[in-house]
Amino acid sequence: MEWLTGRDLYRAVITEGVLRAERSIWIATANLKDLYVPGTGRRYRPILDEFSRLARDGVQIRVIHAELPSRSFRETFDSLPALVDGGLELQICPRSHWKMVIVDGTLGYTGSANFTGAGLGAKSERNRNLELGAVGREPEFVAMLERTFDAFWMGDHCEGCGRRELCPDPIR
Repeated sequence: MEWLTGRDLYRAVITEGVLRAERSIWIATANLKDLYVPGTGRRYRPILDEFSRLARDGVQIRVIHAELPSRSFRETFDSLPALVDGGLELQICPRSHWKMVIVDGTLGYTGSANFTGAGLGAKSERNRNLELGAVGREPEFVAMLERTFDAFWMGDHCEGCGRRELCPDPIR
């Protein structure tokens, strides 16, 4: 497992992880905004464009988030039928504050960074957040993240949450 920051975190999680997914991408984040990835030339495009392609190829994409996604995220999402029609599964929970990315059950990330450009190091050094994250391919590490994410996704936390009245979409 490596502890990474800045561009190294972006490279490990996004470039070498999410963008190369073959089976699944599981993301837990508090904030959900448009994260941009390199396009052609010097242009960047929303990662949701890649999610749309991956969903069409059969990759399962699940995201747990705490707040309503940003307006630009929602607008991009709404323009991509492959995502709207179930290619991107979203689950909102006001208590979600953890940050995780699990790709194909073989790469795991956990740390302080939300799934945003400023968090994961996509922005310039002057514009990115100061974040730290653990990234690894060790089976025990990835399996622990998977168990934690899956239990949350299935609603194991809902019954004893204590904030059910604030939850816009309780799982159980």
